[in-house]
Amino acid sequence: MAAESVRPYHRLRVWYRPMRGRDPGEPHRAATPLELLFDLCFVVAVGRAAAELHHAVAENHAADGVVGFLLVFFAIWWAWLNFTWFASAFDTDDVPYRIATFVQIGGGLVLAAGVASAFEGDFTIIVIGYVVMRLALVGQWLRAAAGDPRIRPTALRFALGIALVQAGWVARLAVPEGWLIPSFLVLAAAEMLVPIWAERASAGTTWHAHHIAERYGLFTIIVLGEAVISGTAAVQEGFETGEHTGSLVSLAVAGLAIMFAMWWLYFDQPAHRRLTSFWTTFAWGYGHLLIFASAAAVGAGLEVAVDHVTEHAALSDAAAGMAVTVPVAVFLLSVWLMHIGPRNECRPIAVGFPAAAVLTIAASFVPAPVHVTAGILVALVATVVIATHGEPDPTAAPAS
Repeated sequence: MAAESVRPYHRLRVWYRPMRGRDPGEPHRAATPLELLFDLCFVVAVGRAAAELHHAVAENHAADGVVGFLLVFFAIWWAWLNFTWFASAFDTDDVPYRIATFVQIGGGLVLAAGVASAFEGDFTIIVIGYVVMRLALVGQWLRAAAGDPRIRPTALRFALGIALVQAGWVARLAVPEGWLIPSFLVLAAAEMLVPIWAERASAGTTWHAHHIAERYGLFTIIVLGEAVISGTAAVQEGFETGEHTGSLVSLAVAGLAIMFAMWWLYFDQPAHRRLTSFWTTFAWGYGHLLIFASAAAVGAGLEVAVDHVTEHAALSDAAAGMAVTVPVAVFLLSVWLMHIGPRNECRPIAVGFPAAAVLTIAASFVPAPVHVTAGILVALVATVVIATHGEPDPTAAPAS
């Protein structure tokens, strides 16, 4: 009888749970299948942004391509980031939560569909998709405000701030062309200030450090996958045409090695130990824009290198090499800043990353074919891996 009386209540709780902050010390907290599905759908947007960057650089429009890539990638990254941190604190996994996430996924796919037109200066489609995702999150914050009195001021600030900024993005569609970049910078800054303003209103949200570190790590793997795709394209191009096969295979092997070294360097230090204070956490979370964007750009750069080897891109060896070396250098510096932090000590882990970043850029100007430059790059990043592996974590507490 007791078991039967529990079943209807259990079904009710599966359909709906009050949205309250989760325990930040909850053991064995891992990414959920819904979060993995959300990330999978964002692969489409990341891939499209990288593809457009590849085409722009290969056509010798690198400056326009980089600007367009950064504008588009900010929208992808910021929507993903806000979903991730909210889920870490308030994931109820009930039906309303899943439906709201489904709406956000739909908005993400609309955003992906608008990437190509955004690179041409028309942001209408990408704004529609972005605003859909953000307004769905407004609904989630209002639900959190109703369900958890402890963080109600914070949740209401989030809802208000996000809604106002979305109105700004819609209004931006009507501004003159000369104001597109300045207005973007203003609205992007407003987006990034909303969480800082909101979290100060109460005790703050109860995100889970290990869960956040895992979620960021999973997205890093996703963007690194662009390098794998590029390496596959290089091998396929070589076997299908029967030309430049040796150079393309060398480039593919180098791309795979670079990707593996980037993965190694990112995950070699425990990320959750960086989330120790309010400002450190914000810097770590926001700084990943550079890590994610540079990792995705490496894949685009390898595609440019393939075009250069197959004589489909009118670029010099140095320009083709920089398409790969610059994003790798940015990745090295970003991982150094986010996961290690500058130190004045003369240890490999303290000086290896920035030194390798400088040498990486210098490798672009070596008078050699681009696949040779890629080989030099492999040697540099491999040296950093070897030199820093096994170094103590600078953020770890000393042993007692």
